[in-house]
Amino acid sequence: MEFAGRTVLVTGGARGVGRELTRQLVDLGAHVVAVGRDSAALDAVAAEHGSRVSGYVVDLADPEATSAFVAEVVRSHPELSVVINNAGVQTPVAYLHDPTPTTLAAARQEIAVNLDAVITLSTGLLPHLSTHDSAAIVNITTGLALAPKASAPVYCATKAAVRTFTRALRYQCEADAPRVKVIDAVFPLVDTDMTRGRGSNKITPAEAAAAVLTSTRRGTPTAYIGKTGLLNAIMRVSPALGHRIMRAS
Repeated sequence: MEFAGRTVLVTGGARGVGRELTRQLVDLGAHVVAVGRDSAALDAVAAEHGSRVSGYVVDLADPEATSAFVAEVVRSHPELSVVINNAGVQTPVAYLHDPTPTTLAAARQEIAVNLDAVITLSTGLLPHLSTHDSAAIVNITTGLALAPKASAPVYCATKAAVRTFTRALRYQCEADAPRVKVIDAVFPLVDTDMTRGRGSNKITPAEAAAAVLTSTRRGTPTAYIGKTGLLNAIMRVSPALGHRIMRAS
């Protein structure tokens, strides 16, 4: 799969890894439909790349808004053939210390953005994608879906759910829509706003984005990026060790 001449949807396309995906896709000759909540950030990306980027302000935590966007993007961009579900939110919590209303609100947002929106966009756009000669759905997950950390239970759970959803959706596409590739891109710790102030040995957003696009071009079903390949190997040999490593990550 090559990106030149394609239209690619990128959620969270104006910040962090999403902005790098947008930039690199434009450099490869694609038109990018960038989705985000921050209109100023989307305007900045559109100003940088001109007509090669179409920005859409969508709150992916709102199921109705996300569903409405599915209909709008198919109508406005019938040539759309690749969807990259990159947007994600993570809120560290301490359930025995933080106020319950606060932790529940954070959990609901994480479930809505990290899982519900991925399902809505993937399944809502699949009938359209299946009409193309080649297409792809790329869902960004994380090594924390293999072994969770203590401080973000819901984030880890949603990413684990996305991994399972992605695999099962791939099975359906292999049987009924083989021209649609369904890819799980498993991230290590990436140096973004979400990870500021924690962790070390992070990869850059540019490195993460390049790895996603390389895997998509190759049609790799599961792309272990950076050190997640090592983590996956550890989890096969000694799950207890893997969980111990990731617990306080």
